Amino acid sequence: MKNFLRKQNKAFTLIETLVAISIFSLSTLGLLVILSKGISDTNYTKKKIIAGYLAQEGIEYIRNMRDTFVLYDPVDSQTGWTAFNTKLTSASCQASNGCYFDADNLFSITPPMPMSKVTLTACGASCSSLKFDITTGKYGYTSGEDSGFIRKIKVTPVGSPVNEIKISSTVYWAQGSGSYNTVFQENLFNWIE
Repeated sequence: MKNFLRKQNKAFTLIETLVAISIFSLSTLGLLVILSKGISDTNYTKKKIIAGYLAQEGIEYIRNMRDTFVLYDPVDSQTGWTAFNTKLTSASCQASNGCYFDADNLFSITPPMPMSKVTLTACGASCSSLKFDITTGKYGYTSGEDSGFIRKIKVTPVGSPVNEIKISSTVYWAQGSGSYNTVFQENLFNWIE
């Protein structure tokens, strides 16, 4: 009788062990799924924050360009505003695909008015991808690795005569199986009349 009870206990212990292992495996698998989702969400958030900063930077460059033209034009501020509008129009920033600016050599441009000499280029079929230079920590177009971010600037004149311009800076990126974008918009005014 003792041997019979021992055999039943051994079989029962084996079943308990299998159940315990399967419960442990399922809970470990659940933790791994949660961990991978957390890492994915963290990567998305990181890219969204960077895209937000890059979109805001696009607005800041165009605003700085406007201020440079208006404040430092040798003739008068209205001539500077007109020259600013002409620069945006000639670069096809009003086109449906927008334009991008290359300010990589900004600090090597000689005065006067270096911001007025920043190159604006029409995007054509698509805009160039920003590069990230790991040594300087800067995003640009000349050096570094492809960052995966694309920035487009679109310009819409408001009213006639044009004393207001709507600027839209959109940054695109792909991650995982999706494509995302962040848009910043601001209206710039001819504030010296």
